[in-house]
Amino acid sequence: MVDWWIAAVLGIVEGVTEFLPVSSTGHLILVGNLLGFSGEKAACFDVFIQLGAIFAVVCLYYYRFVGLIPVQGFSGFARQGFSGIRGLTLLAVTTLPALLIGAFAHKAIKQYLFGPMTVVWALGIGGIAIILVEKFKPESSVEELDGLSCKQALAIGLFQILAMWPGVSRSAATIVGGMLSGLNRKVAAEYSFLAAVPVMVAATGYDLYKEWRFLSVSDIGFFAVGFVVSFVSAALAVKTFISLVQRWSLAPYAWYRIAVACVVYLMLVSH
Repeated sequence: MVDWWIAAVLGIVEGVTEFLPVSSTGHLILVGNLLGFSGEKAACFDVFIQLGAIFAVVCLYYYRFVGLIPVQGFSGFARQGFSGIRGLTLLAVTTLPALLIGAFAHKAIKQYLFGPMTVVWALGIGGIAIILVEKFKPESSVEELDGLSCKQALAIGLFQILAMWPGVSRSAATIVGGMLSGLNRKVAAEYSFLAAVPVMVAATGYDLYKEWRFLSVSDIGFFAVGFVVSFVSAALAVKTFISLVQRWSLAPYAWYRIAVACVVYLMLVSH
C-alpha cells in the first residue's frame, strides 16, 4: 500500500474542498494524478473519505438533523420551518433528481467525465458561472433556513444534477441554485451542507458497494487516516466558510477555480 502521508494529504483535500464551491472530486482527481495515486483502489478511497466529511456536517448541524425526527407524525408537515416531516420532504425533493439521474447515468459518468481534462473544463466554466450569478442574482427573499419552500428545494435539486460532472462542485451547484431561487448566500450555503448528507450517503454507499472488492484488511489503516483527516478538515472548513460568506461574495472561489483550471490545463497540454 502507498505511504500514509498520501492518505493524509488527500484527506485534507477532501475535507477542505467538499463543502466549498471548488469541487472536491475534481481536486481529488487532479491531486491523485499528481501523486501517482490512481486506479480502482484510489477511486474507492476517494469515495470512502467523503464519509468523513459527511460525518463532520452531521456533527456540526446535529440539532437540525434531530429536528427532522417526525415526533408529531404526519401532522408535523403543517408546521412551518425546516423540521419534522416538512424538513424531510424538502430534503427528499432536493435529493430525488440527482438520485434518478445517477441511477441511469452512473456508468457513463464514471467512464466519460472522470478525467483531468474534463475536470479542468468544469472548474473553469463553473468559475465563470459563479461570477455571473454573483453579479446578476435576484434579490434574496429567504433570510432564514426555515423559510425555504418546496419549489426552491426542487430548483436546488435540479441544479445539484450538474454536480455529477466532476469539477462542477456539488456545493457550488446547490449554493448557486439556492441564490438564484431567492435564498441569501448564508442560507444557500447552510442548506447545501444539509442537502449534501442524503445524496452523498446514497452515492458513496453505492460506489463502495461496487468497489469494495478491491480492498483488503491491510488497507484499513490507510483508509482510517483519510477518514479522520477528512472529518477534521471538513469541520474546520465548514465553520470558516459560513463565517466568510456572510461578509464576502463567492467571487474569490470563482477566480481560484479559473486559476486552477488554467494552470492544470497548461500542465496537461505540455505533456
